[in-house]
Order: sequence, then C-alpha cells, then structure tokens
Amino acid sequence: MTTGSRSLSEPVPGTVSRRGFLRAGGGVAALAALPPLLTACSSSGGSDKVRIVGVADQQKPIEELLALYRKSHPDPAFSTSFAPTDQVQTVVRTQLAGGNAPDVHVLFPGSGSAMSMVELAKAGLLTDLGGQKWTQRIPKNFDPAYRHDGKTYLYSAGSSVIGAIYNKKAFATAGVQPPRTWSELLDVCAKLKAKGIVPIALGAQTPWVTQLISYALVPNAVYAKTPGFDADMAAGRAKFAGSGWADALGKYQELQRKGFFNDNPNGTTYEQQTSLVASGKAAMAVQVSAVLANFRQATPTPDDLGMFPFPGGDNPAELWIPAGIVVGLGVAAHAKNPAEAKAFIEFLGQQENINRWATAVSAIPFTRDATTEIDPALAGFLPIIDANRAVPFMDQSWPNAEVQPAHFAAVQELLAGKTDVAGALGKMDQAYGKKS
Repeated sequence: MTTGSRSLSEPVPGTVSRRGFLRAGGGVAALAALPPLLTACSSSGGSDKVRIVGVADQQKPIEELLALYRKSHPDPAFSTSFAPTDQVQTVVRTQLAGGNAPDVHVLFPGSGSAMSMVELAKAGLLTDLGGQKWTQRIPKNFDPAYRHDGKTYLYSAGSSVIGAIYNKKAFATAGVQPPRTWSELLDVCAKLKAKGIVPIALGAQTPWVTQLISYALVPNAVYAKTPGFDADMAAGRAKFAGSGWADALGKYQELQRKGFFNDNPNGTTYEQQTSLVASGKAAMAVQVSAVLANFRQATPTPDDLGMFPFPGGDNPAELWIPAGIVVGLGVAAHAKNPAEAKAFIEFLGQQENINRWATAVSAIPFTRDATTEIDPALAGFLPIIDANRAVPFMDQSWPNAEVQPAHFAAVQELLAGKTDVAGALGKMDQAYGKKS
C-alpha cells in the first residue's frame, strides 16, 4: 500500500503485504523435524491447554506478552511452540485442514502463501476477530492485510521494512559509510572485499531469504517508474518479463558476478547469514527489520549493528523502499479453546501491547500514541515512508500462493547459473497465471 505524509504520532499508513516469507515445504520429513509440541494434536494429552504455535521470530514477543497476560489471567494453562517458518507452515496448514490445529497460530498478512490470511479465510479456517476494539483502529488502507470480505482475521502489530543490516565495525575497518546510491553501494562493496570482508552475506539456502534483495531493488526499478504496475499485471497489460523486474534481477546478478556475496549462497542458511554479519566476517545482509533482534542477539555488542535503506537507484532524494505488515497471529476456526484464544488476542490489541510487540520485532506500530517509541535503527526509513515512497512487499497483489515459491526457486537457479533473468521471470509469469 502507499503511505501518506504523516507525523509519527499518527497512524502512518505503512505498507500492507500479502507476503508469506515462506512456502509449503514437503511432507513427512518436515513433520519429523519439528518439536513434539508442534506436531502433537490438540486433542492429545494437553487438550485443556490453549495451544499457541508461532514462527521462531515471534518467540520473544509472544513469550513476553503471554507472561504479562498470565499475571491477570492465571487460568487457563497455555502451551507455546516455535519453529522455523518453512516447518511451521507445513504442519500448521495440515492441522488446520484436519481440524486439530493450535488455538492460536502464526498467520501471514494478505495473500500470496498457503498460510496467508486470505487463503485460510477463503477455506473457512479462521475465526473472525472483528468484534474486538483494537480492530476499529486499523487504518482503512491496511484492510487487504488484516481483512477479507469485511471480516478481520489477522492480528499484527504493524509494519517492517527491508534494508541492509550492517556491522559498523566492519564498515569502519574498510573506511566506508552506508551508501545512498547504487553506484556508492558497488564502491563500498569493492572496498570491503579488498579488506577481506564479505560485503553482503546471503543465506539463500533458506528459501524466504532469496526474495529480499529482489524486494529491496524492485521499488526503484518498477514502482518508482510505474506506480500502477500491480493493476497492469492483474489486467494482463504487463508481465514480470520485460518489466523493471529484469533490471532488479540483473542487479542481483551483478552483485554475485562481482564477488560481493559469500561463497555458495545456495548452501548458506539464514542462521549462518546472521552469524556472518554479527561476527563481522560479513559487513551486511539485506533483511527485514523484524529480524534485527535476532542479529543483535547473535553479537556480544548489539550497538555495533545498524540498518540503512538498500539503495536501488542513483538519486538518494528519490529512493523507494519496501515495507509491509509483519507476520501475526490468527485463531483457528475449529479451536478447542476459542474464548480463551480470542481473549489473549484482545489483550495483544491493547496499545501498550501493540507497542511492546512492535518494539520486539523492530516494527512500526499500525496505531500509535505518545508512549510509542520507534527503534532508532529505523530512523533512516521514516522520511522515505513519510514522503510516500514506500511500497508493499511485492507479493501483496499476487493472485495465488504459486508466485512466491516460483520466485524463490528462480533466484536460487540464477545464483546457481541454471537460468538467466528472462528464464527466471518467465517462470514467475507462468506461476502468476495459475488459478488460486
């Protein structure tokens, strides 16, 4: 969604997203890899407990807020379980369809993945939260992220941005500052490489990581020039192939061709990417601000890490960025403890708790008051948002859950030299044309 020019004391229209940040993984192997609590059915042993299942990045806010909630709500008992995004999607999606899902579960905004709000709402697998007071404060232009057919199904604290998380000491070693243009970025990367520092850590073995550099570059390559690109795609007037997407993926390839990534990105995980930057072996990683906390936890000196908008063009005064609603929670339609599950969500919807969740994941709350504080690392992004140069994570308007995994695979094939830009975008166009 577009953002208006507003002060931080107002509900800034951050960007709605139909993103998944993951895709449906494969079957029995993924099930076997999960923690017992996650794979257990709600009807087994602990059926009296309210079960909450989230992705690993939600563990900190959920556990902190649940502890606060229990102080005034000692009953009923709760159980929590967390796992990587790919694994959670595989299991929870299966459990939802089978009627044995957790009461409260991870839910992605909008559409575009098998565990997204729209896809699950269309399947009748979610509980409407529209009667809760916090839902009345959701800005109208956030509707595509939170609502489907007039009903509210998603709880999310607000928006996150995509940019470069960087190690300040690594930058100082190379005598460089955060770049403001694409040309400056290439120069900074060259100087870092000359000092023996990996310029950009890329953990492309973890599928959702593959999309982030594309998403960082596409706002300048596509939307700055063609704001109506999504509508043109939906109407059949445009395709990925032959659009600014080709320029974005071409720049992605240029970074690899110049040796600015770590060795074997397709064999490097998100966790390894995090470690490379936290240790200073790599200078930066293109990431979503929601994982800033994880990067900070991985280093003994969290203040050494900062974040800046990743420049996709050569005019810093016209830089565009991606921003989107962060992953949230939903209540299963067939929850064993629906009243208790909804009561916990209503607690999360209190302003002070929206602030707490947003702080934990370095997000910008969807509604703010005088007590709201924004992570200082995001300061460089706010003027761009206020200048109306922030756009949704690209999958917001994708019509099905097929395009995102096609994008993941296309990037991995590009990095492996198994396809070219035209071939990659052709596969994304094929996926876009499939029926939801």
